[in-house]
Amino acid sequence: MVNATVREWHDEEGWGVLDCPETPGGCWGHFSAVDADGFRSLEAGQRVGLEWEAPGFQQDGYDYRAVRIVP
Repeated sequence: MVNATVREWHDEEGWGVLDCPETPGGCWGHFSAVDADGFRSLEAGQRVGLEWEAPGFQQDGYDYRAVRIVP
């Protein structure tokens, strides 16, 4: 598991950008990847754990990968 910080999170849309050493440009995350029942929201600056489940690709400057977010 990699430690990451939430850069921004859009509660109403359920997605955000997270920063970690492996993704210096940021990686995109969706609430469906948050490993907590009924948990849709994260806060900017919050520390989370990321587990990569699949290799990713770059688009619009962000890394996209299948990931599990552990608050």
